[in-house]
Amino acid sequence: MKRLLTPASLAAALALGGCAGFQPLYAETAVVKNLAAIEVTAPQGRTGYLIRQHLDDAFAKNHSAAPAYSMELALGEARYPRGVRIDNTATRYEYVLNATYVLRSQPSGAVAKQGNVRVELTYDSADQPYASISAQQDAQDRAAQEAARRIQVELAVWLANTGKVAAR
Repeated sequence: MKRLLTPASLAAALALGGCAGFQPLYAETAVVKNLAAIEVTAPQGRTGYLIRQHLDDAFAKNHSAAPAYSMELALGEARYPRGVRIDNTATRYEYVLNATYVLRSQPSGAVAKQGNVRVELTYDSADQPYASISAQQDAQDRAAQEAARRIQVELAVWLANTGKVAAR
């Protein structure tokens, strides 16, 4: 049986042929090593604790090595009622988390990078008090996890680009 190349398969083969120089972001060991060497300082409170934990996990924190960077976080949280019933009680809430970070080189303390991420999500509010508190805490955790992921990606891209500039 003969196989003929269709125009679509030929275009796909040509497009994939241009990917020979592609290297995944985390294949660069310098990026992984530098992310693991970031010491995170978060504000007090539940959300601060959660985002610090998620960042340590995302960075694959190396607790045995001296930190090459320190990160200071500032958090802003807001909760807005949405989906208001006829009796003026909210059935849903919008939760907004703003995480501003400053990354400093160690031991000099010079600012290496600054950034801000904003996460917005909604959650249902139940009539039962415990269920409502649980939903709010789940929203805080999901927002902290997403903010940590966005910060991780921003820093990984920055580290990959600054490493390539320094190598030139």
